[in-house]
Amino acid sequence: MQTCSLCGTTADDAEALTWTTSVENGRHRVFCDECSRTHLRAIEGKLDSDWW
Repeated sequence: MQTCSLCGTTADDAEALTWTTSVENGRHRVFCDECSRTHLRAIEGKLDSDWW
Protein backbone atom coordinates (compact mmCIF):
# COMPACT_ATOMS: atom_id res chain seq x y z
CA MET A 1 0.00 0.00 0.00
CA GLN A 2 1.36 3.42 -0.98
CA THR A 3 0.26 6.82 0.35
CA CYS A 4 0.76 10.13 -1.48
CA SER A 5 3.13 12.33 0.51
CA LEU A 6 1.18 15.44 -0.46
CA CYS A 7 -2.57 14.69 -0.40
CA GLY A 8 -2.74 11.35 1.45
CA THR A 9 -4.39 9.36 -1.35
CA THR A 10 -3.74 5.63 -0.98
CA ALA A 11 -3.36 2.90 -3.61
CA ASP A 12 -2.12 -0.65 -3.71
CA ASP A 13 1.34 -1.27 -5.12
CA ALA A 14 0.07 -2.21 -8.61
CA GLU A 15 -1.93 1.04 -8.96
CA ALA A 16 0.96 3.11 -7.60
CA LEU A 17 3.34 2.03 -10.39
CA THR A 18 2.50 5.23 -12.29
CA TRP A 19 3.14 7.49 -9.31
CA THR A 20 6.14 9.83 -9.10
CA THR A 21 8.87 9.11 -6.56
CA SER A 22 11.64 11.34 -5.29
CA VAL A 23 14.24 11.58 -2.55
CA GLU A 24 14.30 14.90 -0.72
CA ASN A 25 16.84 15.50 2.03
CA GLY A 26 17.27 11.74 2.39
CA ARG A 27 13.52 11.05 2.66
CA HIS A 28 11.74 8.87 0.11
CA ARG A 29 8.61 10.69 -1.14
CA VAL A 30 5.77 9.33 -3.34
CA PHE A 31 3.24 11.51 -5.21
CA CYS A 32 -0.03 10.34 -6.81
CA ASP A 33 -0.86 11.00 -10.46
CA GLU A 34 -3.06 14.00 -9.64
CA CYS A 35 -0.44 15.72 -7.45
CA SER A 36 2.26 14.90 -10.00
CA ARG A 37 0.27 16.57 -12.79
CA THR A 38 -0.59 19.60 -10.67
CA HIS A 39 3.02 20.19 -9.61
CA LEU A 40 4.82 19.01 -12.74
CA ARG A 41 6.82 22.22 -13.24
CA ALA A 42 8.06 22.20 -9.65
CA ILE A 43 9.02 18.53 -9.92
CA GLU A 44 10.93 19.09 -13.16
CA GLY A 45 12.62 22.12 -11.58
CA LYS A 46 13.74 19.84 -8.73
CA LEU A 47 12.15 22.06 -6.08
CA ASP A 48 11.57 20.44 -2.68
CA SER A 49 7.90 19.65 -2.13
CA ASP A 50 7.94 21.99 0.90
CA TRP A 51 8.02 24.88 -1.63
CA TRP A 52 4.90 23.73 -3.51
